[in-house]
Parts: sequence; structure tokens; C-alpha cells
Amino acid sequence: MIRFSLHCDHAHDFEGWFRSNDDFETQRKRGFVSCPECGSQKVEKALMAPAVSTSRKQEKVALAMGEEQRKMMAALKDLSQKVRENAENVGDKFAEEARKIHFGETEARGIYGAATLDEAKGLAEDGIEFMPLPVFPEDRN
Repeated sequence: MIRFSLHCDHAHDFEGWFRSNDDFETQRKRGFVSCPECGSQKVEKALMAPAVSTSRKQEKVALAMGEEQRKMMAALKDLSQKVRENAENVGDKFAEEARKIHFGETEARGIYGAATLDEAKGLAEDGIEFMPLPVFPEDRN
């Protein structure tokens, strides 16, 4: 992934992450790149030395935030915290505990924890309702 410093025709500066320069150009031409502050689609790259991530294991997603996005992010953080405060952390046994609850083998209760992609796919295939909780940078140890 390549991080570009961008600016719009109203002189707002922000960042965006793209797979390549061609990816940026394609998205810009199709109207998918816009300023998070004013919504202008007249966006250009600013002069910079791009930061290139060579890791193929995990892609990072960046969000350039205007005031509205900051408000939404704060609300999402608050909701995530409330979910965690009112549920039991079952750690890496999430898929196992979710199945037990779904099939009535243990008491119904709110839980959260970690699951691999394969475990999550299996839960979905079994018709077990769940949703991912966001992990914010300040939550990581």
C-alpha cells in the first residue's frame, strides 16, 4: 500500500492509501476520491516521499477524517465500549461459546472475543448471528 498526501481545490490537506499510483488515478477519475472536509472531487497528490508498506500479511485501511467522521468515530468507539462493558470476554473461545449458546448448551448471554476467519465463516454457515467489533489503535497493546 502507498500513502499519498492529497489536497483538494479548496486547499484542504488529507491522506489516502492506495495499492498503486494507477489505483489512485483510476479511483480519482471515477469520482471515488473526495475531500473529507468539503466533498470536492477535484483532488490532486501533494509533493511527498510516499510511504510504501511491503507487508502482504495484513492490509491497513486509513481514513482521512473531517469533523463529521470524527463524530461518527467517537460514537463507534462509545458503542464498542458499551458492548464490551455488557458482555463477557471469552477470548479465543468465541466460536466455541457462540455455538454453545446458539444450540442451547449453555446460558444465553452477551459474549465477545476473538475468532479466526475460518471460525467466523463456520459460524455464519451455521446461521449463528454475530458481528465484528472494531479494534481501535489505542486498544492494541
